[in-house]
Amino acid sequence: MIYNKKSTFGIGVLLTAGTLVLTGCGSQEGGANAAATPSLPKVRVLEVAAKPVSLYTELPGRTSPYLIAEVRPQVNGIVKARQFKEGSDVKAGMSLYQIDASTYQAEFASAKAMLEKAQANLTSAQIRNDRFQELAKQNAVSQQERDDAFAALKQAEADVAAGKAAVQTAQINLNYTKVTAPISGQIGRSSVTAGALVQQGQPGAMATIQQLDPIYVDLTQSTTELLQLKRDLESGVLKSAGKDAAKITLKLEDGSDYAQEGKLQFSDVTVDQNTGTVTLRAVFPNPKQQLLPGMYVRASLEEGIRENGILVPQKGIVRDATGEPSAFVLNAENKVEKRSVKTARAMGDQWLIAEGLQAGDRMIVEGIQKIRPGQQVEILSDTDTK
Repeated sequence: MIYNKKSTFGIGVLLTAGTLVLTGCGSQEGGANAAATPSLPKVRVLEVAAKPVSLYTELPGRTSPYLIAEVRPQVNGIVKARQFKEGSDVKAGMSLYQIDASTYQAEFASAKAMLEKAQANLTSAQIRNDRFQELAKQNAVSQQERDDAFAALKQAEADVAAGKAAVQTAQINLNYTKVTAPISGQIGRSSVTAGALVQQGQPGAMATIQQLDPIYVDLTQSTTELLQLKRDLESGVLKSAGKDAAKITLKLEDGSDYAQEGKLQFSDVTVDQNTGTVTLRAVFPNPKQQLLPGMYVRASLEEGIRENGILVPQKGIVRDATGEPSAFVLNAENKVEKRSVKTARAMGDQWLIAEGLQAGDRMIVEGIQKIRPGQQVEILSDTDTK
């Protein structure tokens, strides 16, 4: 058969058109199938659980010495020698300074001599009184003479007592020329040197001793937090951790953790009118003297235990434009529900939930950006990836 050019062109056009029609039909059929089976959003869920949660509050504070004593002279005199090394540890009773004792030694010797004189007069008065008492029985002396002898005896006894007190005072003053440490601890710098004149009752201390092991940490807590804590304990929301169970840990100024745990000593009963806070005092072991007086620290104090506490990841809580928190949970049909929640506090990377969630709820923690309330979703297992 012989075809001309026009016939050949017509057949080609028809074949091309048929191909396009078939292709279009195939595309429409594929699109219909895809629209009929849309993919569900994939999410990861966490089953909410209730368990006892220990609650902690972080409070600022400063360290202060466990004991502190300012060394001052009790007598006047010239310092002869300093007998300690600045910054060293000293023991209670250790000699720190020696004040010139020559004047006080002389006063002590004089007081002793006066006492001996009074004791000799007492012996004479005792003998005279005894003799006059015997003669009075024989009417050999008058009543007046007997009374005078008895009065002289009592005067001599008083002189002896006064003499003993004078000796004791002189001995005390003599001992005070040796300035000793009133407590054990670390002694600071000396404000006087050998040759300096010191006086009893002077305002400036010769040196200061501080006991740093253990050491106090004074914390401040607002009265608002304190009142809320008391209300929670009274209502049963919180269970007391117990007097001996409460733990206090410290973070130092550089952010590092202090290795030793402390104990709460007392809570001040007076509110600071300027700051509206009360002071809590804790005591910490300080064997390496890592804590020094005046250091700023932050303490984590155990308040109590919430028996049915609910902790959820912070990434599972979203906030609206007004800042109100909410969570997305799945119902029995795996459909999304939005729940308004109330957070009590942040604990690390988790929120402690006060209201809105219960044990057993399935909370969405991943894939929140792809979902909306009422939508059905697909739950990912721990081994699945989105």
